[in-house]
Amino acid sequence: MLQDWSSFFAPALQDRLTLLLNHVLSREPLAMARLVPHAGKRVNVHLAGWPGLLPAAPDLVLVISRAGLWERVDGADGTPADLRIEVDARNPAAMALASLAGENPKVQVQGDAQLAGEINWLTQNLRWDIEDDLAQLMGPAAAHQLGRVARAAAKALARLSAGAARLMPGGTPAA
Repeated sequence: MLQDWSSFFAPALQDRLTLLLNHVLSREPLAMARLVPHAGKRVNVHLAGWPGLLPAAPDLVLVISRAGLWERVDGADGTPADLRIEVDARNPAAMALASLAGENPKVQVQGDAQLAGEINWLTQNLRWDIEDDLAQLMGPAAAHQLGRVARAAAKALARLSAGAARLMPGGTPAA
């Protein structure tokens, strides 16, 4: 039954993720311009080692549009990807906490080297300015205050994550 829910919600979740990626891209014309030469190329993002106890996580298959944005497509049509990105997802909770600490997940990339370079540039140089988006909804003062609270919470979670990592097997012992 959980698998049925997963097959229903996964495409909707992937669509929302694609919208978020496009929102961040659209705020930076240079980023879109870097993707335009790769229009029509397909990128497959695979969560490698996804825990079997969790509902299956289908691959996210994206195609670059002529505008330099992403379009999510169904990967079941058999069209090969120009670039395959495998994200180490053996421990999704640890991966999420590490991302709060600013760490990138371990990835393996196969395929078009030039496209991989552009995507690497995007991951290194683009950030979602959520505070700016919130300012449009609730005003700059409230958005700034909410941003301060969120940054403090993220720092606290990052410290918690670092402390938990030291306690795990293979982690660095606490000082």
